[in-house]
Amino acid sequence: MKGMEMLRRSSVFAAEVMEAFDRSPTDKELVSQSKVLCRDYIHSRLHRAGIGWSKPEHGSGGTLAEVSSVLLWLGDELEYLRPNVYRNVARQLNITIASETIVSDAFLAVAAEIFSTGVTWGKIVSLYAVAGALAVDCVRHGHPAMVHTIVDCMGEFVRKSLVSWLKRRGGWADITKCVVNTDPSFRSHWLVAAACACGHYFKAVVFYLLREK
Repeated sequence: MKGMEMLRRSSVFAAEVMEAFDRSPTDKELVSQSKVLCRDYIHSRLHRAGIGWSKPEHGSGGTLAEVSSVLLWLGDELEYLRPNVYRNVARQLNITIASETIVSDAFLAVAAEIFSTGVTWGKIVSLYAVAGALAVDCVRHGHPAMVHTIVDCMGEFVRKSLVSWLKRRGGWADITKCVVNTDPSFRSHWLVAAACACGHYFKAVVFYLLREK
């Protein structure tokens, strides 16, 4: 009975998330979608790192699956530009990943600094890349439960800092415009934006390390 109830809740959750794409999404729906996207992103990065991990309980589907694919593709582009930036994030931040509080505080502090000068899709992709890399660090060092902490932190940050921006753009589906544009110059524009996002991440790490001293 418990398994059936969990399956029912998963189905209801997925239906609610997908329904939001048929109309203007609410704040709560945008936050829920951000967490689904984060689970997908982390699962992809764990799989790429060769770390066994079960499929996310609430996987994306329909339009959200398309958004997830675009987010992952843009993340690949970002990480290809600077392959060493989004690796060993825990070591860069000099944090102990055994502590949920430390992981949460570090992630939220870095996120706040990345977006301190405004919101762009490049920065959002950068934040998901940080989440994915930090999750890989946590699982590799024997703390898989921290994955849920990171997903919850993503939802919290989106709720506090990104919901208004996302609503003005009609929701997460707006990110697909980053890849459907056929103008060759648009790719150059995205790569510049991605490089800037790397710069903001570097600044966020330095800011965090200085704050801790």
